[in-house]
Amino acid sequence: MVGRKSEAPSAVPPPHWRKALRFSALRTEGAGRRRGFTLIELVVTVAIIGVLAAVAMPLAQMTAQRARESELRVALRTLRNGIDAYKAAGEAGRIAVDAEGSGYPPSLEVLVKGVADIKSPEPKLIYFLRRLPRDPFNADPDLPPEQTWGLRSYKSPPDDPQPGEDVFDVYSLSDRVGLNGIPYRQW
Repeated sequence: MVGRKSEAPSAVPPPHWRKALRFSALRTEGAGRRRGFTLIELVVTVAIIGVLAAVAMPLAQMTAQRARESELRVALRTLRNGIDAYKAAGEAGRIAVDAEGSGYPPSLEVLVKGVADIKSPEPKLIYFLRRLPRDPFNADPDLPPEQTWGLRSYKSPPDDPQPGEDVFDVYSLSDRVGLNGIPYRQW
């Protein structure tokens, strides 16, 4: 007959038989074998995860240190800009400074609390910083931010910074060394 398909038996069993065949094959072929992972497979997997963790940990620590170093750079730049702005305001005659003094702020708190603007007709304060940043490498969270920094006065030598009657510069009190090989105290 032309146009009519011959109905040959299919090699694929019907859907309801497939599931039954699969389970029967499992029972007959692996009757003595349990399903699951072997001890070797588990040991190899744990070893691979251990190697990956050993590689990732130093990388994560270096990334965290790099982030803290970035915070330190920003904090030092902020404080030094505030100190320089105070000095410039004193030289411009906007704030009262001691004639025999260096013109630098007496403390870091002055930069946040503000100083009277002597050129303004009405009384107002000039603020040099919104807030004092903390040294990100100082581990004591109970210290106020101004005590986390080392202070150098104008009369202090650069190789041995000492606090004094003014604040000429700030530095980190950390004994650690940066990723660039320079101690944080010298940044």
